[in-house]
Amino acid sequence: MTQTLNVNDKEILLDDVGFLKNLEDWNEDIANAFAREENIQLSEAHWEVIHLLREFYQQFEISPAMRILVKQVKQKLGDEKGKSVYLLKLFPESPARVASRIAGLPKPTNCL
Repeated sequence: MTQTLNVNDKEILLDDVGFLKNLEDWNEDIANAFAREENIQLSEAHWEVIHLLREFYQQFEISPAMRILVKQVKQKLGDEKGKSVYLLKLFPESPARVASRIAGLPKPTNCL
């Protein structure tokens, strides 16, 4: 059964685990819809990580697992933000999975 997400009266196709089926469908409205499903109100701090994830994906064509995400955030946004505790506050439970979904990227391969 195909999952969908309704955003601005448009049905967006999702894969069997709830991530975008077509990465080109992503926009900020979809990000906000995914965030609402996760009970997250996106702030500037969230968007920093989301844009960083999208840049990483463009470069490497893979969604980073947690360890790589922390390393990237540390490199690009500084030592204070490059900590798993910081990312857990922004994207509870599984920052790499949740942030990748909100960013419109595939599920990281080794995330539950």
